[in-house]
Amino acid sequence: MSRAVIEVAEPVERVQAHTKDTAIRSIRATIVEAPTRRRHKLSNTEVTHQGYVLVRVLLDNGVTGIGEASTLGGPRWAEESVESIKAAVTNYLGPALLGQPALAFEANALRMGKAATRNFAAKGAIESALLDAAGKTLGLPASALLGGAIHERIEVIWALASGDSGQEVEEASEKLRRREHRQFKIKFGFNRPQADLKRLQALRAGLGDEVRLIVDVNQGWTEAECIRFMPELEELDVALIEQPVSALQLDAMARVAARTSIPLLVDEAAFTKEEIARAGTMGCGSVYSLKLVKSGGLFEMKCAAAVARAHGLELYGGCLLESSIGAAAHLAAFATLPKLEWGTEHFGPRILMEDLVVNPIRFEEFEICVPDGPGLGVEVDEDKIRAFARKD
Repeated sequence: MSRAVIEVAEPVERVQAHTKDTAIRSIRATIVEAPTRRRHKLSNTEVTHQGYVLVRVLLDNGVTGIGEASTLGGPRWAEESVESIKAAVTNYLGPALLGQPALAFEANALRMGKAATRNFAAKGAIESALLDAAGKTLGLPASALLGGAIHERIEVIWALASGDSGQEVEEASEKLRRREHRQFKIKFGFNRPQADLKRLQALRAGLGDEVRLIVDVNQGWTEAECIRFMPELEELDVALIEQPVSALQLDAMARVAARTSIPLLVDEAAFTKEEIARAGTMGCGSVYSLKLVKSGGLFEMKCAAAVARAHGLELYGGCLLESSIGAAAHLAAFATLPKLEWGTEHFGPRILMEDLVVNPIRFEEFEICVPDGPGLGVEVDEDKIRAFARKD
């Protein structure tokens, strides 16, 4: 009986992707202030120019990746401001990553964690830039590096935040007519509750009963005000209420959630996985708002989604008025989630007078389209960056 002959091939030299000239050569940060089409009011501030920090990561192979950190009127929504983000990137986070392989995402996240506590917007911008550079190097969309896209398009919400009900009805009606948005989030908290309710009544009357309305109180009410005014929100068929009380008052938020038939959206009350688990366990809400500025990275944002879902919370794609750069980063992660029950509010590119990219994200038939090009799938408009960059 003859023996089978096994031929041993010559060993093939395998080039590891993360050693393919993808070491991080430099990380730079630029403050950009882009004008908005209208005033955007929150309970504690209003915005006419949106502040960003644009982060550029250069690899040894010559590829540049772009990331974006967004804030709302300085360190009011959270601790970070564009000034602190730039300082953290330049002085602490960037130096910790120089020379490291761009594709070592988990190791790089650990390095950033040791270099700076929290600073989530700054970390998220750097990781987005690394995913952009890695995707461009490999010819893959960032979503492929995050597990692979399940969705190509996501329902998108528009925020109404001028405070003028007449203007807002006109604005929303035009969005409906153009088939751009059919869900609207109304910002509360910058007026007395009675005034906000009158405004909401006008919106409901002007837009009809078929339009889904979401109310964002931005921590603007007390528990007593919630008890008093939420029945009126129920009568107006509000679908969701975002963060009605202070983020520090978890017990009060849980009591409010138990009293109303409207689901509560947990936003500022939970940033980290531990905070999400605590809010879920306490019954502070039924929906969780995912934001890169809260998670500090796209991989960590996917972990946040998993923790929220494990505690029975549905998912909502939140935003901080990002341009197409920041929106593309969020969408790369959102596209990989099995469910995003409430869609996303990444309308930010459309509230800017001029977007920061040459190929803005597309909006079609009430949905936002997930970019499918390499990396984040968007290209920075250098002329716009020069025009809007803060002069130091």
